[in-house]
Amino acid sequence: MPVDFLSDYRLRPDPDDPRLSVPVTGFNEAGEPIETRVTVERPLTLFLNSREIVTMMTIGDHPEYLAIGYLLNQAMLKPEDEITGVDYDEELGVVVVRTDGETNFEEKLKKRVQTSGCAQGTVFGDLMDVIKKAELPQAKIRTSWLYALTRKINQTPSLYLEAGAIHGCVLAEEDRPLIYLEDVGRHNAVDKIAGYMHRHGMSPENKLFYTTGRLTSEMVIKTVRMGIPALVSRSGFTAWGVELARKAGLTLIGRARGKRFVVLSGADRLIHDQDLAYVPEESAKHRRKGAGGED
Repeated sequence: MPVDFLSDYRLRPDPDDPRLSVPVTGFNEAGEPIETRVTVERPLTLFLNSREIVTMMTIGDHPEYLAIGYLLNQAMLKPEDEITGVDYDEELGVVVVRTDGETNFEEKLKKRVQTSGCAQGTVFGDLMDVIKKAELPQAKIRTSWLYALTRKINQTPSLYLEAGAIHGCVLAEEDRPLIYLEDVGRHNAVDKIAGYMHRHGMSPENKLFYTTGRLTSEMVIKTVRMGIPALVSRSGFTAWGVELARKAGLTLIGRARGKRFVVLSGADRLIHDQDLAYVPEESAKHRRKGAGGED
């Protein structure tokens, strides 16, 4: 597939950014000296107005989107809240989100649940309220879109291919990837996309969310909160993630690699229009996180 699809992206990884990975010398299994690149992680402390909320470990790109998306996905900010400014100090590793009115973060801080996400993901508030009140669009998904989309994601230059030790998330429409962001934790990557959508007024309707990570309760809750009707992963499921997806009416597709995928919620919304005889197996050089197991 030619890479002319890269023009569809509004935002995608920049593996050549020198801030995101560094060269490190070491030795291989034969005792031979090697040089390899490793992903950088650094702390980022988030303030909402004058109050410190959390310190996150992140690769450091797009701190504005990460901060806004985190606050939205934790329901510390509502979509209608007016953000008057976002200030970022790279040297101090601090990002401050400023609003006009008061927020309800104090109440959210009392109801904190640590999730199974790597790098200690956290979800605040009444989790089940998000699921019970979900009104997701009942969008149909063509299997031809899924196969084309995963091939495009696999062929997109990324920090994972450059240095590894990172997760990726993609916002797509039909078979077109629109936003592709990476971070050391999948919850950071999804929060960045939520922040981008909010800042640029992107509608979640008819969108599909793709992640390299596991389909956990955290990923389901965040996707539902963002209003996106379908969640796809190349990795596997957790039981609670499946249960919440079914309750919320979220289409949930996992183990999507090459010809294969498994649907555990919303199977009636799939249109099987792709002849599998024309779907190639996944190339080893394009494999992403989770290619060799459930990760």
